[in-house]
Amino acid sequence: MSFPPSTLDARTQAFPALTSVQIDRIRPLGHSRRVRRGEILFEPGDTKIPFFVLLSGRMEIVQPSLEGERPVATHAAGEFTGEITMISGQRCLVRGRVTEEGEFLEVTGDGLRLLVARDAELSEILMRAFILRRLALIQNDFGMVILMGSQHSAKTLELREFLTRNGHPYTYVDLDRDRISQELLDRFDVKPSEVPVLICGGRTVLRSPSISGLATCLGLNADVNNSEVRDVIIVGAGPAGLAAAVYAASEGLDTLVIETLAPGGQAGSSSKIENYLGFPTGISGQELAARATTQAQKFGASMMIARSVARLECAQRPYRVVLDSGEALSARSIVIASGAQYNKPRIANLEQFEGDGIYYGATYMESQLCGGEEVAVVGGGNSAGQAAVFLSQTASKVHMLVRSGELASTMSRYLVQRLTENPTVEIHFNTEITGLEGNGRLERVRWRDRQTLVESTHAIRHAFIMTGASPRTAWLRGCLALDDKGFILTGRDLEAAHGGEGVPLWPLSRAPQMLETSSPGVFAVGDVRAGNVKRVASAVGEGAISIHLVHRVLAEL
Repeated sequence: MSFPPSTLDARTQAFPALTSVQIDRIRPLGHSRRVRRGEILFEPGDTKIPFFVLLSGRMEIVQPSLEGERPVATHAAGEFTGEITMISGQRCLVRGRVTEEGEFLEVTGDGLRLLVARDAELSEILMRAFILRRLALIQNDFGMVILMGSQHSAKTLELREFLTRNGHPYTYVDLDRDRISQELLDRFDVKPSEVPVLICGGRTVLRSPSISGLATCLGLNADVNNSEVRDVIIVGAGPAGLAAAVYAASEGLDTLVIETLAPGGQAGSSSKIENYLGFPTGISGQELAARATTQAQKFGASMMIARSVARLECAQRPYRVVLDSGEALSARSIVIASGAQYNKPRIANLEQFEGDGIYYGATYMESQLCGGEEVAVVGGGNSAGQAAVFLSQTASKVHMLVRSGELASTMSRYLVQRLTENPTVEIHFNTEITGLEGNGRLERVRWRDRQTLVESTHAIRHAFIMTGASPRTAWLRGCLALDDKGFILTGRDLEAAHGGEGVPLWPLSRAPQMLETSSPGVFAVGDVRAGNVKRVASAVGEGAISIHLVHRVLAEL
């Protein structure tokens, strides 16, 4: 086979040829199909496309673009089609055309998932190839999505982060630098006031789209059936929610995950997690989330992206999760993994600079915006420490603002050592941010020494806020028992909690299970749970344990 030289170098892993023995193990799950030269087997935007193994003949993979077709790859006998959309169920990104007649083995999506679940050798070969092919599409901008925006636009940054964190390939046109961009704007009759602009599928033009509008255009939720009653609905796709999804789906439960933005949660914006078991050189939060998402979908978990939950109806079972769109989804059990969000400093004009100087995550994208400049990181926890270390690789200086007088009680020892030995990082203890200044975008940051009360102003155009966390539980009030800070009470913590007039909150004769909330069959895991240990490994462990408890609850029904 051949493919463009810009594609990944791992040719034999991304495009392996199956042996006759391996192909014979696939035959019972599919049927033979004669194909003709020029026949189109799938198009961009198609869903539920089959998986093809070439027994004879050849085919090409191309992607339509504004300038014509872009070659992606070719397949010969023994090779197979597909990339990660075969597992996720999302829309196809490419066109598959037969270039030499022959015989193809055609397998449905359900047949492919069955093959992956029961054949370990083929599962490893196929999943590795699918992942590498998706990475090649991302590296070469094969996404049929063009985003035209400005680095000084908060909306542009929001859309870029959404596409990146959801692993969707796209081409970015920087309107501040690209002289040819005006031609594209004119072609689609787009006014400068309507930027950022997203061209989806080469046809649809979205002017300053919302995240939900972008997700709809990309078809990220195309395969989700809203009418069925599921075994478990998982709200939130952070480490805890993804772990629950992997174990639920792998154990045969009908599983749906609902995520407001992108898989990974707060951990997904971490530049590098170095103390997670099994990754001695560290792993980025985005990479960990991408692997876990693929793993969950491999076992059959469905995902809803860019959808928010408005409320939980827990008066009767099956429970109903009501989305912001008004849709109601039913489930026999619920796992709440909605996480927590960083607390925002009480600064009057904070929102004015969000996405244009004020950020709540430090990823590669943000680091490129502030290369060679001084930046400020506000916070004293692990996330703030990871951000400071990461940003020190590109920033000229990193000012770390810590309200307390030390880091040992809030940050892992290895991070404290990294920070104190890093000449680019300056730690300001007993310091709080007090003001932001700028004309249109952030230009200066003010902070105050809490001991001397001396306030100073610094020419800093990029500040990263990572201060404490509040749970995302407003949608649960009146339904579940919460502590005074809004975290969900579970297990033994419910014993001391009572409703109005001293009525116990727990309604059953049996005791609540370890992660069970005041509503039987509703579980809380990760940062949203009262008493949770704020570590990725802890969240993953709770997610896995919750499914063991879900099985017990389902057995009671």
